[in-house]
Amino acid sequence: MKPTTDTHPQKNSQAAILIRCFGYLRPHWKIILGVYGAMVLIDLIAMVNPQLIGWTIDQGIEAGNAAQLAVAVGVLLALVLVKGVLTYYEGLWTEVASQNVAYDLRNALQRKITELSFSFHDKAEAGDLLSRAIQDVERIRFLTGRASFRVIESIFLMLATAAVMIWMNPRLGLLAMLAMPLLVVQSIRFGRVFRPLSQDIQKQLSVLTTRVEQNLRGVRVIKTFAQEEAEMARFAAENQKWYDLSAFSAQMQSNNMPTLNLIASISSVAILLYGGILVINQALTLGELVAFTTYVAQLVSPVRFLGMVLPAITMAAASAERVFEILDTIPAVEEKPGAPDLTLQRGEVCFENVSFAYGRQTGVLKDINFTAQPRQVIALLGPTGSGKTSVVNLIPRFYDPTAGRITIDGTDIREVSLNSLRGQIGMVLQETTLFAATIRENLTFGRPDATEEEMLQAAKDAQAHDFIMQMANGYETKVGERGITLSGGQKQRLAIARALLTDPRILILDDAMSSVDSETEHLIQLALERVMQGRTTFVIAHRLSTVHSADLILVLDRGRIVARGRHEELLRSSPLYASIYSQQLEMGGRLKPAG
Repeated sequence: MKPTTDTHPQKNSQAAILIRCFGYLRPHWKIILGVYGAMVLIDLIAMVNPQLIGWTIDQGIEAGNAAQLAVAVGVLLALVLVKGVLTYYEGLWTEVASQNVAYDLRNALQRKITELSFSFHDKAEAGDLLSRAIQDVERIRFLTGRASFRVIESIFLMLATAAVMIWMNPRLGLLAMLAMPLLVVQSIRFGRVFRPLSQDIQKQLSVLTTRVEQNLRGVRVIKTFAQEEAEMARFAAENQKWYDLSAFSAQMQSNNMPTLNLIASISSVAILLYGGILVINQALTLGELVAFTTYVAQLVSPVRFLGMVLPAITMAAASAERVFEILDTIPAVEEKPGAPDLTLQRGEVCFENVSFAYGRQTGVLKDINFTAQPRQVIALLGPTGSGKTSVVNLIPRFYDPTAGRITIDGTDIREVSLNSLRGQIGMVLQETTLFAATIRENLTFGRPDATEEEMLQAAKDAQAHDFIMQMANGYETKVGERGITLSGGQKQRLAIARALLTDPRILILDDAMSSVDSETEHLIQLALERVMQGRTTFVIAHRLSTVHSADLILVLDRGRIVARGRHEELLRSSPLYASIYSQQLEMGGRLKPAG
């Protein structure tokens, strides 16, 4: 049986992660080709410049030839201008390519996060996902852009410079090469130690982002319970952890760079000393020594840069690992390739020996069997935690059962496309969610092509039209984030209207009227009675009026159906139902909360 939780990928090596990052450059190969073409020309100019400087000194300055000096200076100036133009396009194209990578990655992340099943979002933290989509993708952008380009450019420049130096003077060239292994070893050693630290920094940054997001989302609760100081203390503790890790990272980098500079400086001094002796002994011209020392600077500079950029590459690899962890997650609920659309004829919903559990938890539902006939109203009733919400969450495949199957009009819902299944189901969830947009945009969210008349009718059926029209901008009124500017009853009526506008064949109301007063509930109930006609409706209801009118009541306890029937029958046959009914009869006709 397929697992009910999303499967996470195995960790890959840093090399495999980096190769995958660079794979995102493949669609932009023309730009990359231009970047490296410009790089080769710039490095060729870098190879020519020291030779030209040496020739200028020997044939112009030393020889006292003003004409030769003028020609050399002119050529040098022309090369500087050409190099400047090439550098401009090199930087521009590098940035364009890396921004394209970031664009593709963010789109892929958004698509994946949207596709992942409820079991993923049950455990995911919004702050962590934000950190991966923004900070981590930005580090990958840097890696695939300037960082990788500079590394390749540095290696190419090092090899070309070393070859020219050995060609000019093998002994001086080999002396310059002696420092290279030490620089490389130091850079590799530093990278190995720095990678796990980079991962810890990224994880702690996610924790910090999550803390900020939760504080912003729960600011009213924090103020209600006067917990401002406590939350500030919790945030400060997490911020301190991130600061300590970042400070240690800075200390490591501060120790690394002086070590690289020391090795490079010793090499430069040795070259200057030995080269100076050769000039004194007339085994080397002054111009050649100046050219050689210029090449030494070109040789050491890339190695120093590698020492600086390796930490950034290491951090980017850690970030990429976090991004690919999301992209490679296998959803617990997947659509079969080529799955056909569901075509509803009657709207019969059948649970056949259905069991379900969240992850490694013990069974939430056990051997659920029932059939909802077309156009019936099915009420689910039971104590908190009995599994009512789990039952209705299985119908649109928010989760898949661990055993058994669910059919609609005889078709297993796992055999049809998810969009066609959910497109025929209207849901009003227990927790009403509205977006920070206009009322019109919220109402038409599930059906953007709805006409004005259809939208107005859905709002009227849900008893929402009157209060909408009393607002300053009517249907163009913007609601706050999560609908915070509306009352609970207003939000629920908008949610009902949004579900009705999709004209669903199957309607699921998960405590849909928990936040409306009795008068509004009565009006909505009258509207729903009309709307329910021709639809199969599931209601997690806590009002006696809904229970009275249901065609079938399922009484759940500890994940099992312990009784079923109509109201009068259950009062006689089910002690649990009779107990819940009698205990809640005095609560204004309200039954126990949802479980």
